Amino acid sequence: MIPPQEASVRRREIEDKLKQEEETLSFIRDSLEKSDQLTKNMVSILSSFESRLMKLENSIIPVHKQTENLQRLQENVEKTLSCLDHVISYYHVASDTEKIIREGPTGRLEEYLGSMAKIQKAVEYFQDNSPDSPELNKVKLLFERGKEALESEFRSLMTRHSKVVSPVLILDLISGDDDLEAQEDVALEHLPESVLQDVIRISRWLVEYGRNQDFMNVYYQIRSSQLDRSIKGLKEHFHKSSSSSGVPYSPAIPNKRKDTPTKKPVKRPGHEHDFRVKHLSEALNDKHGPLAGRDDMLDVETDAYIHCVSAFVKLAQSEYQLLADIIPEHHQKKTFDSLIQDALDGLMLEGENIVSAARKAIVRHDFSTVLTVFPILRHLKQTKPEFDQVLQGTAASTKNKLPGLITSMETIGAKALEDFADNIKNDPDKEYNMPKDGTVHELTSNAILFLQQLLDFQETAGAMLASQETSSSATSYSSEFSKRLLSTYICKVLGNLQLNLLSKSKVYEDPALSAIFLHNNYNYILKSLEKSELIQLVAVTQKTAERSYREHIEQQIQTYQRSWLKVTDYIAEKNLPVFQPGVKLRDKERQIIKERFKGFNDGLEELCKIQKAWAIPDTEQRDRIRQAQKTIVKETYGAFLQKFGSVPFTKNPEKYIKYGVEQVGDMIDRLFDTSA
Repeated sequence: MIPPQEASVRRREIEDKLKQEEETLSFIRDSLEKSDQLTKNMVSILSSFESRLMKLENSIIPVHKQTENLQRLQENVEKTLSCLDHVISYYHVASDTEKIIREGPTGRLEEYLGSMAKIQKAVEYFQDNSPDSPELNKVKLLFERGKEALESEFRSLMTRHSKVVSPVLILDLISGDDDLEAQEDVALEHLPESVLQDVIRISRWLVEYGRNQDFMNVYYQIRSSQLDRSIKGLKEHFHKSSSSSGVPYSPAIPNKRKDTPTKKPVKRPGHEHDFRVKHLSEALNDKHGPLAGRDDMLDVETDAYIHCVSAFVKLAQSEYQLLADIIPEHHQKKTFDSLIQDALDGLMLEGENIVSAARKAIVRHDFSTVLTVFPILRHLKQTKPEFDQVLQGTAASTKNKLPGLITSMETIGAKALEDFADNIKNDPDKEYNMPKDGTVHELTSNAILFLQQLLDFQETAGAMLASQETSSSATSYSSEFSKRLLSTYICKVLGNLQLNLLSKSKVYEDPALSAIFLHNNYNYILKSLEKSELIQLVAVTQKTAERSYREHIEQQIQTYQRSWLKVTDYIAEKNLPVFQPGVKLRDKERQIIKERFKGFNDGLEELCKIQKAWAIPDTEQRDRIRQAQKTIVKETYGAFLQKFGSVPFTKNPEKYIKYGVEQVGDMIDRLFDTSA
């Protein structure tokens, strides 16, 4: 049970706590009342504010809508005024630009093209908005006049600034192939840079806005004329240089170049050896006549044509580079094809004329004209890869022109080779042109000279022969096949020459002179073969040719030596009388000895007189034959003189013993020497 004191204390505590709670409750109640009052006041304020906003909105919205309409009206007015200004400007274009169009674009292309742009826009406006208005016709007419003026300016710029390339510059360009630096130095500038840029701008405008392709025809006609004239100018340059100096300009010998006026060496394009037509023409011409004047002309024509072919390639390459900047891409190949036609046709026509002249010359057995085919054909074949590259994209008829010319030249060249071989075999000149001294016949020297010159054209000549052996469409024959054909051909010419020489040698009544003639010719052939690469070429198909010629030479020497038997037989021991030393000779024996001395003396004198006029051009062979004959005669005469020189067979020994042994040797040493 809780004591009373503790219960009293506990009660007071509870009462105090209750009082505090009541006070707190009273505070909360007062706060809530204040809060309600504040809320009522706020609601009243917000309601008032809402009412005022509604009144404001009802007042402002109509004003805003009215203002927006006014702004829209203002914008429409401004746009209308702007459109009116724009439209009105089209009506002023004709008057604003007429003076500029009338005065033309020269010297102010930028301003002129700007005016043309305005006119074009006016044309488009009137076509879309007022197709029946007189203003359309007016600006259309002005546009056409402007376009014509631009076309005229294009033609004028191209005509005034397209210059013929000088021959000296072309030659420098050709020779620059071997020197990249030199090639850069002679890069062609067909048009000044400022002019080129104007031409390009006009071209692009005419294509894009003028809807005109006529300027492309103007372009190719002007450039075609310049290209053709440049090549013809180079040809004339060769002729003038030849007539003024007597020799062709710019020979092909690499070690003997002549300088151009720019001091740059020029050589015949693609040639490793010089080919002098005037020598070959003598070899080929069956008349053996002097052709120096015509030969020099052939040489000039050959040099000129070869250079013109190379010039065409270089100039055409340069023309395409220029054309690529000016002509639209899809028109470039066609325009280029048209541009090069005149120059290319000129080259092909000249080539066909060479073939035609060669064909006519073969018919009359005058082979000199055919000679131009060899260097020209070789150069055409060497240049063909560049030709093909330049002509890429052109018409098939254009691409086929050079191969057609090459085929014609190969055919006529092969014909010339075969006819020449037949001409060597059948040369009828036996009596009227035979050398009286038995020296080398002109036919031999000419034939050998021709064969030696073929060495410079082994591939060309071999290909000529091969082109006749294979089908016309076959071009894959090997170089070894061509070489064997050329070797066979050379052996054929040599065989025909040998047969002809044998026939000609029968013209001589004296067998000894006939032998000397054959000896000289065979020896000349052999030495000529050995001095050049001909012997190696012959050996491809005839390995015993050299030995065969040596045997022929020895046979002719032996035949010649038999001519001295009629001299040495008089004093040969087998034909001498036998007598006893110290025994007086009988009259018959004395007479025999006299006859032997007289026969020897007469025969020696006769042979020396006759054979002194004969010729052996080869010093080594001449000395060899003299020495061999001198040894035989001196030994025989020495033995005879020793045996009978002191025999009293006559009262006048000086009448019969006219020569000493050394004198006889000296006489023989003067054989084959017309100056002795």
